[in-house]
Amino acid sequence: MAAKEKEKSREKERESAIMSLPAPLPGQEEDIIAKDEEAMAWKFLSLDEITILLGKDIAGVQRTLEEFLNLKHRLTSLKEAAILDYYVSGFWWAKALEFTPVQLGGFLTLLKMLLENLETQHMPLEENIQVLGRTMAGIGQCNAEISGGFEFFTVDQAKAIINYLKISIFQHYTLYEYLFHSPREELVIGDENVIELVKPADLPFPAPLEEGLPCDIYSRFIALVPEEEDASKEIDGGIHPEEEVDAEPLKDPLMGYTVEDVQSVLGEITSEMISNIQSEINEKLQVQEEAYSARIEKLKKV
Repeated sequence: MAAKEKEKSREKERESAIMSLPAPLPGQEEDIIAKDEEAMAWKFLSLDEITILLGKDIAGVQRTLEEFLNLKHRLTSLKEAAILDYYVSGFWWAKALEFTPVQLGGFLTLLKMLLENLETQHMPLEENIQVLGRTMAGIGQCNAEISGGFEFFTVDQAKAIINYLKISIFQHYTLYEYLFHSPREELVIGDENVIELVKPADLPFPAPLEEGLPCDIYSRFIALVPEEEDASKEIDGGIHPEEEVDAEPLKDPLMGYTVEDVQSVLGEITSEMISNIQSEINEKLQVQEEAYSARIEKLKKV
């Protein structure tokens, strides 16, 4: 009984304390309600930052969001580049639909919430869609029991937002999962090439194929025979090749033979070739004659 009496006394004290508080003015009540309704609009960017973005073109929006989000490596990091494109595309789409600053802030907050669900909580697509449904609840209703805090959107704007999310993050959900959760090797900027030089033809290596080289390289390095190389070396040393030719004249291999000698040699070679061919023909004819005679004898016996 004593415990119940203590609880009743505490409740009376609370009621008296509440009644003693000064009542807010009508204008103050509207401000409090507006601040409560716009609370979700400034979870990501402030009103001043949204105002700055509204005065920029698309290149300026990209640079400004890059500063706001502290994306310092978007030129070399695929993850940062994808995140920046995600927010820039969303902001520019909402600006084209003439969203108010409050609605722009709320839309960017919604984009951030869906992306964080994927990145930090590893939330699958179905659960993230359910979160979006709970968040958009209460739009277009007065004094709704279930509210996601985005009542500053109209019903048509909510439908447009859902259609945009279908073709952006939800359509490429698997790619975003791979981007955030799949380990990747660091990108190596640079390359090292090993070039094999063409070797001269006189070295103990097989010469490269003629059709696999340009004509100028082949004629300069490959087609140069060793005799020409020796001649060029001798020219560099001060010895002209004409002097060597005068010192050792070339000998004609047919020197000392007359035309009759050549004709007789050719006649002997020709007669030998013809006799060999004639003997082969006679042997083949004899074999065929024997075969035909054997067939004729068989026919006579039959």
